[in-house]
Amino acid sequence: MAGKLLIAFVVVPIIELWLLIEIGRQIGALTTIVIVILTAILGSQLVRRQGISVMQRIQSTQARGEVPALPMVNGAALLMAGLMLLTPGFITDICGFILLIPKLRERIARYLLSRVVIATPFGFKKPGRSNDDDDVIEGDYERRKDNTRANLRNSHDRRKR
Repeated sequence: MAGKLLIAFVVVPIIELWLLIEIGRQIGALTTIVIVILTAILGSQLVRRQGISVMQRIQSTQARGEVPALPMVNGAALLMAGLMLLTPGFITDICGFILLIPKLRERIARYLLSRVVIATPFGFKKPGRSNDDDDVIEGDYERRKDNTRANLRNSHDRRKR
């Protein structure tokens, strides 16, 4: 975990700075700055448009009584794309624009959800299934041949002692 954080917060920004400097040398500093600003503006508009459609999918999934797991992960990926696009740099911009591709984003979301199991008071289940489909109630039982009321009275009397 510490290694991943080191890469995310130290190595990637260093590479981004180096890349910005190198591209600035090739095409000019002002042009590089304009490209970074334009990608942030364009990316934020794309994230906004796609975010509205994801919100509508979340609401329609909830209206059907289902857990909106896939649309929620899709929305989280859009949030990540927006953050990447607002961060100055070409690598983060490329990653952000890749996350804006709906089919690819949905594949990533499905992969992440395939690795998740939701714990509920009624047991474990995979995301996306509603509880209305469950016909099985798990439990243990014991069948006794003698009179049930007599057993209850006897057990109640034993507890008082």
